Amino acid sequence: MINTIIKYSLLFILLILLQVLLFNNIQFSGYVNPYVYIMFILLLPFETPSWLLLFLSFLTGFIVDLFTGTPGMHSSATVVAGFVRPFVLRITSPRDGYEAGSYPSMMLYGFKWFIIYTLTVVFIHHTALFFLEVFRFTGFLTTLLRIFLSSLFTVTFILLLEFVRKVR
Repeated sequence: MINTIIKYSLLFILLILLQVLLFNNIQFSGYVNPYVYIMFILLLPFETPSWLLLFLSFLTGFIVDLFTGTPGMHSSATVVAGFVRPFVLRITSPRDGYEAGSYPSMMLYGFKWFIIYTLTVVFIHHTALFFLEVFRFTGFLTTLLRIFLSSLFTVTFILLLEFVRKVR
C-alpha cells in the first residue's frame, strides 16, 4: 500500500513537472498543445474509488491551473476526464475483465486496448478543455482541429512515456 502511494506520488510530481517545464512550452501555431499530465489519471489503479478519482483529477488540474494561469480550465477538464474514465474502462473492458489489483498498462492489456482507452479519455479531456477555453461556437472547426491535433500529440507523448515506463 505504501509502495503504491509513493509510486503514484512520484508519477504525479514527474508528470506535473514535465507538463509545466517542458510541454507547456511546446506550441505549434496555437494548434498543438500536448497535455501529458492527464496520464496520471489514466494510470490510476482500476479499483480507485470514484470520490478519490475525482479528487485526484481536480487536484491535478488545479496544480496545472496554478502554473499556467488558467483558473479552473484544467481542473474542470480533468474532472470531466476522471468522471468518464470508469465508463470508458467498462466499455473497453477485455473479455475476461480486469485483473484484481492491476492498473491500466500497455504491457498488461496490449497496445490496441491501451491506445483505444487513452485516445478516448484524452479526446474527451481535450474537448472539454478547448471548448472551455474558447467558450463560444464561432471558430468551431478551428477548435475541432485544435482538439484533434493536440489529442494526437498528447497520445503520442503518452505512448512514448509508457514505452519508457515499460522498458524500465
